Amino acid sequence: MSSELRQDLVSGDWIIVSTNRKDRPRQFAKIFKKRKVSAKSGCPFEDPQKNGNPEPIFVYPKGAGKNDWKIQILGNKYPALSRPVNTCAPVFKNGPYTTTEALGYQDLAITRDHHKNFSDLPLIEATQVLKGFQERYNMILKDSCISYISIFQNWGPTAGASVYHPHYQSIAIPVVPLHIKISINGSDRFYKEHKKCVYCVMIEHEIKNKRRIIYENEEAVVFTPFFSESPFEVRVLPKKHFSYFEDTPEKALKGTAAALQYALKKVTKNLNDPDYNFFIHTAPIKNKEKHTHYHWHIEIRPKFFNIAGFELGTNLEINEVDPDKAAKILRK
Repeated sequence: MSSELRQDLVSGDWIIVSTNRKDRPRQFAKIFKKRKVSAKSGCPFEDPQKNGNPEPIFVYPKGAGKNDWKIQILGNKYPALSRPVNTCAPVFKNGPYTTTEALGYQDLAITRDHHKNFSDLPLIEATQVLKGFQERYNMILKDSCISYISIFQNWGPTAGASVYHPHYQSIAIPVVPLHIKISINGSDRFYKEHKKCVYCVMIEHEIKNKRRIIYENEEAVVFTPFFSESPFEVRVLPKKHFSYFEDTPEKALKGTAAALQYALKKVTKNLNDPDYNFFIHTAPIKNKEKHTHYHWHIEIRPKFFNIAGFELGTNLEINEVDPDKAAKILRK
């Protein structure tokens, strides 16, 4: 296949799939040296409270004590946002610019085992990480000043992780980011035109096509998007249509957790344990009746290269690995 421009079915963005450097896929697995494992001694998450972290908002199992917890949900010791007070922050004008105080919530989910990343956890614990974020999500929903909540993991230094011990984050903010608005609006536009969920259409096509499927179970499916922006980009979607992560029933959440674990295991095994980010895209928390067309999902982005001048100047990504070939490599 020669180089090809492909359009994102949701956002409308164009990407370039450039396969001219045919040897590149085999070279990606050689980029990373063996991951440096930090010692338990001195790790701030081995005993979070002893190391100055806030008291947990809740722990799992429920009622667990200092020595028998498996997962803690707690506030970030170094939050990027200030905790909200009783009223929403006012919006100000600074000449032509608009500003407001950065109020919100930044939380962590810390799993107990220093050496078990998400893919290595027992399925019950992996599911509980997602359920923990659901519980925290629904707590924050009561704050009328919050508009969007992002849930994600940074794994490895090049993905933004400053601590080796596996942990996951959520950030709740009083605005809906433009990137999310574009995704929501694209989903809405497709639904109005076709009377179908755009992600459901993609799921149906990918399962029928099979070339980009990496894994599926009764509840979820994993594939490399046809319009992948970056090498070995992976999507994990519940098969059933759920607009809101926080409202997803346990059976679907467990199946999605299993699919995410499988995908991350394949990324780790077949790409020589790269750094990565995964993040959840879900509908905004306000005006829920307006976003029923949306289909929440998870994106995995392995980290290989820095973004270069063309991408920064045009916001048009160049992907050097054909998503079909990426899926074939990840299925091994």
